[in-house]
Amino acid sequence: MKKQILLFLFFAASFHLSAQMPKILNLKEQGATRDRWLTERMESVMPMLMRRESINMWVLISREYNEDPVLKTMLPSGWLSARRTTMLVIYDTGDSLQTLACARYDVGEVFKKAWDKDKEPDQWKRLAEIIRERDPKKIAVNRSEHFGHADGLSAYHYEKLMEVLPDPYPERIVSGERLAIGWLETRTENEMVVYQQICRIAHEIIAEGLSDQVIQPGVTTTDDVVWYYRERIRGLGLDAWFHPTVDVQRADPENFDHLRTFSKRPDQQVIQPGDLVHVDFGISYLGLNTDTQENAYILRPGETEAPPYLQAAFRKGLRLMDILTGEFQVGRSGNEILASALEKAKAEGLKPTIYTHPIGCHGHAAGPTIGLWDQQDGVPHNGDYPMFANTAYSIELNTAVFLPEWNKEIRIMMEEDAFFDGKEVRYIDGRQTELFLIPRQKAGMGNVEGWQR
Repeated sequence: MKKQILLFLFFAASFHLSAQMPKILNLKEQGATRDRWLTERMESVMPMLMRRESINMWVLISREYNEDPVLKTMLPSGWLSARRTTMLVIYDTGDSLQTLACARYDVGEVFKKAWDKDKEPDQWKRLAEIIRERDPKKIAVNRSEHFGHADGLSAYHYEKLMEVLPDPYPERIVSGERLAIGWLETRTENEMVVYQQICRIAHEIIAEGLSDQVIQPGVTTTDDVVWYYRERIRGLGLDAWFHPTVDVQRADPENFDHLRTFSKRPDQQVIQPGDLVHVDFGISYLGLNTDTQENAYILRPGETEAPPYLQAAFRKGLRLMDILTGEFQVGRSGNEILASALEKAKAEGLKPTIYTHPIGCHGHAAGPTIGLWDQQDGVPHNGDYPMFANTAYSIELNTAVFLPEWNKEIRIMMEEDAFFDGKEVRYIDGRQTELFLIPRQKAGMGNVEGWQR
């Protein structure tokens, strides 16, 4: 019976609320959009990055089903993986870019065929010829000690490349770390127009789950809501890049600490009136990702709003977000931003923990790490990377607040996706500024800046 009730709730919510869902492109439209973005990025982003990092040539090599994270973002939409051994070469002539495929066919519209197997049967020897013909001074390959996104060249492929290259080219091989990170983290204007809709879709799905069309207090468990989200994502033709989390805090003696949050999934709990419900949720769509944490309050009989002490605690979380984003500045490292934000927050009497990360082509994306939950004194290497303009971040953090009414400390956990244009930060599709109420009391309760539910 319980399973039947949950299925009914799922389909009822899907039917009733789908009219509010923003447009989701069909697969053909998605492919055309991503291919258009790739062409645009190769024409505008790539030359800027190669000249910024003083790289003449970038060589990317991947084997089928073992794709370099960067190369995978350069494949055309009709390719779901690399083919055999895929070799891409990007060469900056100084006036323009040459984008070549050391392959027997074009790799999409961007990378043009540069290997005639009848003339040179060996693909690796042809790659060496392409390099020698252009005589680059610096040849970047994706090898990195500290950034996984920039470490996509396999050990075998590196050894093989060094073996086939004639002198003096092995000595010209350099790490493409900053080039790879720059490619992955830089967002274009056209991408950002659509990114708002992607974040809006994520916001709408979260709002559905945090409603009485999914949650029946006293019956629905946190795990029921988790699986509602997974089914809803799949039903919309989208992907989840991580399994959602739904948990509660309430007036009981249980502590809500970092180890429980990040190292051990909370046990399934029945959601009850008076609970503070927290959701951590992310989708993948059009090659971009979201990562969002929002909160709801389950009204007790006779209540029409959340208790003032919970509303005040929530506002402290919002204040911490403002302090953090106020520290964003081009050229500052993640560690510098972290230290300054923590200092200012503590001076205001807050009890902050900051663990903000880049968002984009990956959920935990390339760019400066701004704290980890267990590294509040800074993150070596990844936290030392500087912030650049036209990059996006999940503003992820929590504020610990002691509630005398509950005789315990709770954590207001928040996360919203934001874009930094080099001067200011804006939330891509707004942020939650009030707790959701279950059940909703009137249209517009649980407002999010910049959009209406």
